[in-house]
Amino acid sequence: MYQSINPATQEYIKKYDTLTDIQLYSKLDSAAKAFESWKLTSFAERSKLMLNVIDITLAAKDEYARTISQEMGKPYAEAIAEVEKSTTACKYYAENAEKFLIKKFIPTQHKESYISHDPLGVIYIIMPWNFPFWQVFRCAVPAIMAGNVVVLKHAENVPGCAENLEKIFKQSGFPEGVFTNLFISHEQSDNVINFKGVKGVSLTGSERAGGAVACIAGKAIKRSVLELGGSDPFIVLEDADIENAAETGVKARMQNCGQSCIAAKRFILHKNIANKFLSVFIEKVEALSVGDPFEGKTNIGPLARPDLLDTLEKQIQKSVTMGAKILTGGTRINSKGNFFKPTVLINIPKNSPAYSEEVFGPCASVFIAENDEDALRIANDTNFGLGASLWTKDKEKAMAFSRRIDSGSVFLNSMVKSDATLPFGGVKHSGYGRELSEAGIHEFVNVKTITWD
Repeated sequence: MYQSINPATQEYIKKYDTLTDIQLYSKLDSAAKAFESWKLTSFAERSKLMLNVIDITLAAKDEYARTISQEMGKPYAEAIAEVEKSTTACKYYAENAEKFLIKKFIPTQHKESYISHDPLGVIYIIMPWNFPFWQVFRCAVPAIMAGNVVVLKHAENVPGCAENLEKIFKQSGFPEGVFTNLFISHEQSDNVINFKGVKGVSLTGSERAGGAVACIAGKAIKRSVLELGGSDPFIVLEDADIENAAETGVKARMQNCGQSCIAAKRFILHKNIANKFLSVFIEKVEALSVGDPFEGKTNIGPLARPDLLDTLEKQIQKSVTMGAKILTGGTRINSKGNFFKPTVLINIPKNSPAYSEEVFGPCASVFIAENDEDALRIANDTNFGLGASLWTKDKEKAMAFSRRIDSGSVFLNSMVKSDATLPFGGVKHSGYGRELSEAGIHEFVNVKTITWD
């Protein structure tokens, strides 16, 4: 069921009916038909329409940001920033898609040999609620600029965002069927993957969801890209700028109420600077304002759903029962909404949830490392491998250290961020494939060899 419920107030906003099977297949047929003409359009035409998306989106950014905050609880200022950031993907691919997909001539024994990059067809994207605009844009925009068409299944608690996204592409002049929103059940979702015209699927979500989608796509012999979250290390070595690291660390963990796949979740501190770091870090965590997303002073809004609040509370309680110590926070806030106190844990046992699971909320797990090698061991002692943040003033050490971290990205002396110009994705249980940059547009094209004699 798709319905909007304000997570800050628990107020019901609106319910959306799921499509019937007849309606679903009609939309899929329309998307497949749209592909036959869209794949023949020029890059100039695609770019013109994609630049329209920027204008349409920014003109109504206040409306879109308000829907984001109302549906999933992000502070309004962060929602505005997300909408604005989404347009950077449009500009990047409007300007670079043709260059990324240009014919590549190869010297061979043939008179002429080259590689072309042809669109595949309908690309099915299954997107999460935590960044309801940016996640969709960063996946859909390169696929469309490559000549594919996109059908979207958005998270069931952000249907208003899904409606707005479809409206943006229609108002920007894209033909019917190039971008289609689908309000469908999980059972219907499996049928979408198996639909003949669907040639690839991209999912951002949980390990469980990713594994299920990958199985269906694999059985159907269709490409898939999976981004399945992380438990990113934030590693602070002995020679780091402690004040800067601590201040950045609070933002890296607590923005979006800690509900980010690339949030810094595990703080790994060299023992010689641990106390200094924690004194600054905890002071800044305790200064955060939790409350109404539309209040200007609010740093942290509610968790997006009640079940997410319950899961976070259980993870923390079980970790404490197993021996973890709460340095600050640790409890939900007694109010109507899904609010939880910003939390810092230490002395975390190896098999506890705070050690081995992705903790999706405003909770930082702290680990003390004996030395640099121990910090690296702790960083890699996880099933995840999305991003990592490493803090040291020694560039040579940083470069050597970063090559040994098991992750899709390493940010040195800064927090992990996604950026249209850089590849985004993970290793291990964080998934496979890449979004964004030139790598992202190559995920859903046919790399075709053509020779002439």
